[in-house]
Amino acid sequence: MAPPIWVAAAVLVSVALFVLIWLWSNRSLTPEERERRRRLRVNAVGRITDGLITDVDVAIHVVHFNYTLNGVTYAATQDITTLLEYLGRSPERLGGPASVKYLPRNPSDSIVICEKWNGLR
Repeated sequence: MAPPIWVAAAVLVSVALFVLIWLWSNRSLTPEERERRRRLRVNAVGRITDGLITDVDVAIHVVHFNYTLNGVTYAATQDITTLLEYLGRSPERLGGPASVKYLPRNPSDSIVICEKWNGLR
């Protein structure tokens, strides 16, 4: 039977190695890649609700939208700089009703457009 100190040391080294590998793998991602993965995750597991695009800042390519879930109104923004080719129209013409995808566990994490889904009407 191994002494408890050796077992504790082995567990500690294993945890430290796991944390280092996780930090190294996440550090190599650019902010754009992290945002792309977030959008695709929301698309894959998110639910759809009705929303309203309230404003589009064309200078910095940001869409502002609102939606209500269980009596709570959420106001969110999404950077669409890398998604302009998926719009189908110029950003100035966006506005009005839209479908919003959100994460059920975190309803404030939401999108109106991603690479594989478009909630713009």
